[in-house]
Amino acid sequence: MPLTHLLLALAVVFVWGTNFVVIKLGLAELPPFLFATLRFTLSAFPFLLFVRRPAVPWRLLAAFGVLLGAGEFGLLFYAMRADISPGLASLVIQTQVFFTIGLAMALRGERVRPVQLLALALAVAGMVLIALRTDGSVTALGLVLVLLAAFCWGCANLVAKSAGKVDMLGFMVWSSLFAVPPLFALSWVFEGPGPMWHSVQQAGLLAWAAVAWQALGNTLFGYAAWNWLLSHHPAATVTPNALLVPVFGMAASAWWLSEPLPGWKLQAAGLVLAGLALNVLASRMTAARTA
Repeated sequence: MPLTHLLLALAVVFVWGTNFVVIKLGLAELPPFLFATLRFTLSAFPFLLFVRRPAVPWRLLAAFGVLLGAGEFGLLFYAMRADISPGLASLVIQTQVFFTIGLAMALRGERVRPVQLLALALAVAGMVLIALRTDGSVTALGLVLVLLAAFCWGCANLVAKSAGKVDMLGFMVWSSLFAVPPLFALSWVFEGPGPMWHSVQQAGLLAWAAVAWQALGNTLFGYAAWNWLLSHHPAATVTPNALLVPVFGMAASAWWLSEPLPGWKLQAAGLVLAGLALNVLASRMTAARTA
């Protein structure tokens, strides 16, 4: 991978990792479902007025938008409001890797390698350690919600894969349109029209900057650049960079939000990252044998 492409990959994982702190800052002024609604509204408008719709069926755009919007980020934002810290959220959400593998096995008949089972066992051990240590930085509800968010991300990955090689910026813009209605409905039902309007009126510059960063930095730049890299390099070359997402996430949360990093949290992070790294190794082995 050329140096410029490597720097682009590092920029993406830096944005994705530090984004968890940005989410927490936005949630200080905006309720979670409304925050997510604004994020995907800005990801769609006004860009769909001049970004061409990719040549994929509407059902794929709708499925991806609902899974990523209401599924992943709706649940993640709700959990991060009070039930899990940004650092741990950035770590737990990476279990989407194993959900993606499991779904591919169940729906596409892909076979799992023994080393991948070991990788899964390490990651599960890390999740168990987090579950046993539920305290002010994570509750049982928060852990379950982020795991469900990771499952929705895994489902969205399979939808994106089935779309094939398309303009991923256009795919993100047009799929974001379908994330808005379910998120708006969730906000209307659970947060109420009065608090929604009041939050929009009272939101300060920091809250709107968080919304803009979510839409422009995390969604449009992050996903479009990442999928562009995947279209130019083997997945086994690009995907290892994603291991830095929880590293950036936990470091940023500790620095900006003073999130403590006790020994058990570092041990859990080590187990999960070891599982993810082992899974990447398995992917490299499979790619090498295929080549």
